[in-house]
Amino acid sequence: MNDEQNAPRIALPTDEELDPEIQSTLKAMPPLNVFRMMARVPESFQPLIDFALSILIRGQFDPRKREIAVLRVAHATQAEYEWVQHVAVAKRVGVTEEEIEKIGVDGPVTGLDEEGNLLCRVADEISLRVRLSDPALAQIIERYGDQQAMELILCCSYFNMLSRLLESARVELEETPILG
Repeated sequence: MNDEQNAPRIALPTDEELDPEIQSTLKAMPPLNVFRMMARVPESFQPLIDFALSILIRGQFDPRKREIAVLRVAHATQAEYEWVQHVAVAKRVGVTEEEIEKIGVDGPVTGLDEEGNLLCRVADEISLRVRLSDPALAQIIERYGDQQAMELILCCSYFNMLSRLLESARVELEETPILG
């Protein structure tokens, strides 16, 4: 039996452990444990934040479609932190509760519209098989063009990395929902 309180985890860094520039960046962002954990590796902190912003804020890919893919990555990788935080984000960009339930099913997603099912298929293939199948790649290129197809692939790949970081370091979900 695994006692969660005694389970190993990487501790979130305290403000005293962080250099002033990182502290300043953290204060300007939502107080999420994921960001604080990234600060545990100071050399990677700003590049990771910039990478996240390039996908979440600066990208051309539609936010609603992005969040469907992100939720499916979270489900496929069993990343509870990512799932909970992005359910809140998904709702803000128009993903319904019913759609969220359909994204969180075991096995292939077939309960959404054609595009939603495709987004989930792409997230599943990248998460579970690493490489997109030729038919899935052809479909997203045809639907979105090269740039946005690449943004979708990059988004799914980034959130796979993030889910592995969150789960492996045992990053705890905040007690009070922040993004909702």
